[in-house]
Amino acid sequence: MDLALLRTFVTVHRAGSFTRAAALLGLSQPAVTSQIRTLERQLGRPLFLRQARGVTPTTIGDELAHKAAPHLDALVEITETGLDDEFSLRTLHLAGPPEFIAERALPALTGLTGLTGDDGQGFALRTSFGTAEETLDGLSAGHHDLAISTARPRGGLLTAAPLCDEEHVLVAAPRWAERIDQTTPRRAVVPALDTVPVIEVHESLPFASRYWGSVFDARPAAAGTVIVPDLRAVLACVVAGAGLAVLPRYLCTAALGRGEIVPLHEPTVPPLRTYFLAVRTGTLAMPHIARAHEWLLRAATAWC
Repeated sequence: MDLALLRTFVTVHRAGSFTRAAALLGLSQPAVTSQIRTLERQLGRPLFLRQARGVTPTTIGDELAHKAAPHLDALVEITETGLDDEFSLRTLHLAGPPEFIAERALPALTGLTGLTGDDGQGFALRTSFGTAEETLDGLSAGHHDLAISTARPRGGLLTAAPLCDEEHVLVAAPRWAERIDQTTPRRAVVPALDTVPVIEVHESLPFASRYWGSVFDARPAAAGTVIVPDLRAVLACVVAGAGLAVLPRYLCTAALGRGEIVPLHEPTVPPLRTYFLAVRTGTLAMPHIARAHEWLLRAATAWC
């Protein structure tokens, strides 16, 4: 069986469409379609069901992808690493949310001597930032080796392990806290909070909306005063007194300890969000991916 056909097949399987696969492979869409049809004729079975938007693999297609993809990934890894230099480092491509990668994942990976290859099993590290959807799509397409995501991937192409739970805290500078009496009944807390400007990562107020829905069974009435797509920048604005924000506790623990910010409300059961560590099925057979995967899971036991 032609390896080029298998490579095209696996790319289509991961991308979920001929158009996206063609862009990833640098081929025209008719060329990708022709290669898939050739492979289907060789196997005597359909591999994909054509949908209005993209394609869905058949049972045979899923089975072939799960068998072939790890071996194709290993061949790509060999070509990237090279055969002549036994001391060359493999490259691990890690993706996830910028704040979590910066504050949690990178210290866990770069703080270990094995990263440099002192024991012959090290690897080089490259990182990418993105939303849960972007990182999982990139992982499926083969752009990343590991993805940290707040969404659990579906299907059999990706596998994921729970990494840690993230507690969300409603915080503001002390001057805003004077408006909120912690002993006030819950029904009276929300109107008081609605008078405080909101700092968020997106116009849809994803963190505030999730917190309001979970804790108050309501939606925030205030619009975003400052929108900045990085929680570290959100924290800086809160410390500066610009308004309130819902932040992961790990990110604001130091500022809370210094008294720069204070909790505006402390529910009995705080909202949580789970992070998952995802890989393409079969790629944990590669030592550098397995090693990074193990380090992150081990480090996460101290994050919860």
